[in-house]
Amino acid sequence: MTTLTKDAIKKSFLKLLNRKPLNKITVKEIVEDCGINRNSFYYHYSDIPALVEEIFNEQADQLVQLTDDASIYESIVIAMNFSLQNKSAMMHIYNSANKELFDRYLNRVAQRTVTEYIEHNAVPYNITPEDKEAIVFYYKSLIVGFVVEWLSDGMKYDLTEKLARVCELFDGTLESVMAKCEREAENK
Repeated sequence: MTTLTKDAIKKSFLKLLNRKPLNKITVKEIVEDCGINRNSFYYHYSDIPALVEEIFNEQADQLVQLTDDASIYESIVIAMNFSLQNKSAMMHIYNSANKELFDRYLNRVAQRTVTEYIEHNAVPYNITPEDKEAIVFYYKSLIVGFVVEWLSDGMKYDLTEKLARVCELFDGTLESVMAKCEREAENK
């Protein structure tokens, strides 16, 4: 029953958040929408920001499941799937006083996506941990920058199309960087 109640709360909250700003959503609206009482809400969550944080943490854990043969573009799109499906909700959180929750979520998803992708694809290369860390930092920063730019522009363009083109233009760059790191490590 607990899982069903929490799922109902999350579903109602996301439905409301896709319709209106975070600061306009009340616990009363959430419980009325999902058909529970206020005590049930407060049994599971101390407040709405705690609910938002749990949703982001769960999504970060679920969406960073990469397949072995996924390209960097596919990996990014998989990780961003929740945000792309809930554009209005993401915009409402991004423009709220709780923006730091979104920032942490975005950085966590980008960090894990890139780290897992690099770990999987760096296997044939002899790369130092420091170089792997630098590569992850670079690509994570790019992803975060793309998403923040998209949100700042009001999501006026299709982010997946833009990312697809960027990935096409820079195809092979990551492999080139890893090969360079390996050469440098061998020459030391």
